[in-house]
Amino acid sequence: MILLDTNYLIRSLIPDTSEALRIIEWISGEEMLCTSGIAWYEFLCGPVEEEGIAVVYSFLEGRVLPFTADQATEAANLFNLTGRKRNLRIDAMIASAAIVANAEIATENISDFAHFLPFGLQMVQMN
Repeated sequence: MILLDTNYLIRSLIPDTSEALRIIEWISGEEMLCTSGIAWYEFLCGPVEEEGIAVVYSFLEGRVLPFTADQATEAANLFNLTGRKRNLRIDAMIASAAIVANAEIATENISDFAHFLPFGLQMVQMN
């Protein structure tokens, strides 16, 4: 399973971006895609139109993972283990969703999420 970060959700709506092309490839390969409730919130904060929301929700097949107590615990651990940097709070929440779901994260914000790799986050390898 691949968990899409906010930038993937946004750029999936822009034809011919690397993110949109990868998503098409993953869907064609029958890869299961999801996102976290936190990334979904960021996506909905827009700007995005209703049609774009429907398109993204459709290819996710409704797989927006709710923020659970397990994710909250994992996010707090990640936050504390990586130096308690305020700018990493949201990223820790998104990373925790991927870790708890045993999913790889697809993101273009590699430097932000790299902090969490030593603690169990798996990142999709971009070729």
